[in-house]
Amino acid sequence: MSTPGKPTAKAAARALAQRERILVAAQKCFVVHGFHAASMANIADTAGMSAGLIYRYFKGKNDIILAIIERQLEEARADIAKLHATSDLVAGIAEVFGQWQANDPNVTSAALFLELTAEATRDEEIAVATQASDRVFRSLLGDWFVRAVADGGLGVSQDQVATRVLILQCLIEGLAMRAISQPDLSVDQVKSALNQFLPSLLTA
Repeated sequence: MSTPGKPTAKAAARALAQRERILVAAQKCFVVHGFHAASMANIADTAGMSAGLIYRYFKGKNDIILAIIERQLEEARADIAKLHATSDLVAGIAEVFGQWQANDPNVTSAALFLELTAEATRDEEIAVATQASDRVFRSLLGDWFVRAVADGGLGVSQDQVATRVLILQCLIEGLAMRAISQPDLSVDQVKSALNQFLPSLLTA
């Protein structure tokens, strides 16, 4: 029996699915048109729903962008959780690179990542959200670096963590650029390059 005024599990699941549908459509529109040129009408058409329905879930484009930033952080949390289980960073990064190249709708595309970064230089609200998300991501990576090997980490000393996290972030963000600038770069080439470089970064 549902509580009056409280959505049922089915209704909550439907609302979550609708939000996700809107976010996927918005990501496509933002990549094609850019944040400013993309309209709520564009997003509604891409999502196959009315603009009025979108406004039931989001107040406007900035709300959608903030939700995408949160979605991006959740993807990062999931990726780092996998590392705690496998510690195979080369395979993980190569997999994400392949998803960027394939424009996999289930992950934040490289083009959208660059669009978000650019928008953060123009919009203070987006900048604050982007920087907050980045701090969480750095903290999660740092926890993985410093955690004992027996617990799924790398056992890196605390005084080296900040530098190694910075290098790793620069590497991953650089590969996002490569996915766009060098579309003929294969996942195997990326793996080969990472296998030559990453061991020294990941050795305690």
